[in-house]
Amino acid sequence: MGRLFGTDGVRGLANVDLTAEMALGLSVAAAHVLGDLGAFEGHRPVAVVGRDPRASGEFLEAAVVAGLASSGVDVLRLGVLPTPAVAYLTEALGVDFGVMLSASHNPMPDNGIKFLAKGGYKLDDAIEDAIEAHYERFGGEEWSRPTGAAVGRVRDHEAGLDQYVQHLLGVLPNRLDGLKVVIDAAHGAASVVSPQAFRAAGAEILAVIGAEPDGLNINDGVGSTHLGPLRAAVLEHGADLGIAHDGDADRCLAVDREGNEIDGDQILAVLALGLREAGALTKDTVVATVMSNLGFKLALEREGIDLVQTSVGDRYVLESMKEHGFTLGGEQSGHVILLEHATTGDGTLTGLMLAARVAATGKPLAELAGVMTRLPQVMINVKGVDKSRASRDEELLAAVAAAETELGGTGRVLLRPSGTEPLVRVMVEAANHEQAQSVCERLAEVVRQRLS
Repeated sequence: MGRLFGTDGVRGLANVDLTAEMALGLSVAAAHVLGDLGAFEGHRPVAVVGRDPRASGEFLEAAVVAGLASSGVDVLRLGVLPTPAVAYLTEALGVDFGVMLSASHNPMPDNGIKFLAKGGYKLDDAIEDAIEAHYERFGGEEWSRPTGAAVGRVRDHEAGLDQYVQHLLGVLPNRLDGLKVVIDAAHGAASVVSPQAFRAAGAEILAVIGAEPDGLNINDGVGSTHLGPLRAAVLEHGADLGIAHDGDADRCLAVDREGNEIDGDQILAVLALGLREAGALTKDTVVATVMSNLGFKLALEREGIDLVQTSVGDRYVLESMKEHGFTLGGEQSGHVILLEHATTGDGTLTGLMLAARVAATGKPLAELAGVMTRLPQVMINVKGVDKSRASRDEELLAAVAAAETELGGTGRVLLRPSGTEPLVRVMVEAANHEQAQSVCERLAEVVRQRLS
């Protein structure tokens, strides 16, 4: 069996891969491991639990709450809130840890469970490993259970949404008065939060789509993975910009008034310039992954801003930011971390900050995003190959080197073995789409021949 915890908690098909029994067992294991590490020493432990609107979240929430309370942990049930809201409240309420139930941008049948350490950060790998080991070793065995007054108590914390919105408003550099906005909440956790925050900040909300969650429609044809409805609504209503979230609202993508998609790289570029202008971009540096568009890197170089690149995954971006004290980082997918104000990617905060930059400069979003030009990017997944040899096959490496020479300074090649599947991803960027497609197909064929 592989590692149960992935890069973003435990995730899988709800009631098959992620069952009520597993959710309960992992919660008991988390309480025991954190307790053994001394996290609760000298006080009665308290945890917050939040979820996105998926139907399966209802029974998984009940299982998590039962596991925690049976372990002697008091529980503040937050209900449906974005992942970054649960992270914020973990810190703001001073509780010992947090739990979020969500599969983010995944389809509705999936779900996930993520534990947050005191302060609202994701747990270290070593602690997740200890929780997994405890769960697998003791899941079916008896343990010393608290009784009487020692069992955990459960109550709803209904003020969480308003507390989170007030936090968002408190960190905005300027109001959004006069700005016309459309919001797509993906029928997810931001369906109430995002429109409320934008209105309170002064924006005129011309339309809200994807904000009628019924437990079954999360991410279904709307949100940051399906920008078509948002684009249509922006053009129909003549909005200045549109903001799209994913199911748990830790991501944000945007659409400008002409209907053009503004991806995470462009959002990072816009925010980087604004933060530097305000003297708030630590060391004039942005952190992003190796998947960021080359156009993003070239734009930052031109503006005199340094770029630190990490492996793919927001946790690696966050690790680099925390280690070096950087304030801005993120991914092309729209997962943007503003570390002065959030411990994880926050789609609502990102959208507000992007809108604030438009309002402050008086410039259209298209003009601001024009600081960078996205180079055409083509990716081919080559399946059924021995991915372990991708970094050492001499003929493949020679083909990559030849392709990089052909592309020169206006393109690049990235070979990336999948972390979960027997495939190698071949990504090529070039000055035009035809060249990117041609080079990518050529390298993909080399991968098939050499690694099959």
